[in-house]
Amino acid sequence: MNSNILVTGAAGQIGTELTRTLRSLYGDSSVVAADYKPISTSKNTSAGPTVILDVANAADIAGVVKKYGIRTIYHLAGVLSAVAEKNPQLAWNINVNGLKNILETACQNSCAVFFPSSIGAFGPGSPADNTPQVTIQRPTSIYGITKLTGELLCEYYYKKFGVDTRGLRFPGIISYETLPGGGTTDYAVDIFYSAVAKKTYSCFLQADTALDMMYMPDALTAAIDLMEADGTKLIHRNAYNITAMSLTPAMLAREITKHIPGFSITYSIDPVRQQIADSWPNKLDDNAARKEWGWNPQYGLAEMTKDMITHISAKQT
Repeated sequence: MNSNILVTGAAGQIGTELTRTLRSLYGDSSVVAADYKPISTSKNTSAGPTVILDVANAADIAGVVKKYGIRTIYHLAGVLSAVAEKNPQLAWNINVNGLKNILETACQNSCAVFFPSSIGAFGPGSPADNTPQVTIQRPTSIYGITKLTGELLCEYYYKKFGVDTRGLRFPGIISYETLPGGGTTDYAVDIFYSAVAKKTYSCFLQADTALDMMYMPDALTAAIDLMEADGTKLIHRNAYNITAMSLTPAMLAREITKHIPGFSITYSIDPVRQQIADSWPNKLDDNAARKEWGWNPQYGLAEMTKDMITHISAKQT
């Protein structure tokens, strides 16, 4: 076997596109796509090896890593914020125990590990505007608690055992390829599909709820660039703040109307997701990522909106 990269959660929103991008860079046979259920061929990830993998099963992870000679693990398997609140036990098992299994396997097999943290790792006690790289973190959602725990676990395995762990605090990710799966920032994807199909959208967050967002191409670049960066220059290696734009539903709706005249937005607030969003930062300070490994997003609100509408319109015709 000549494969050396494993992507867990490869059928998810980020995993689908990351797998495809990694295969284009390193070769189809060098990237193993893993998920807890069979990966559909429609995901365009079937050109290389695929495996069914439950990250809660440490023995299965070790078996895959040894079979394919894995040297780098992009660990994307996880339970997102809204789903996590409905099933906290599942969220802890997958997000924390699953990560610990990955880290143990990485430790025993000299693998590097990418871990996706989140703006959810902050809480209402964190500064909401220009949230610092290092600040108080007291998340109040089970999702945020698992993400903060993950950051600390990665730091521990790096300092204690020398595992090359690296991570990003992702904001909301916007993509036309794969629909999100139960996150608080899902509206920023759903709104485009609804706008193109119906010229209207009912939003589950309040109009002025500001949250960091990022277009998928930038998210993929960030993950790969971080893993390829010179490790000696990484100071905050396990939880870099990154962002591309801070948006509210009202701002996004106004930008969409420039491309879809007559588009309208209404609001039907989901109290669970609104409470989660209110506990998250309005805008992150990502200077550490910019200085330490050259983070520089390419898409702002205008560029992202135009590209999203173009691609979704093409898919629906």
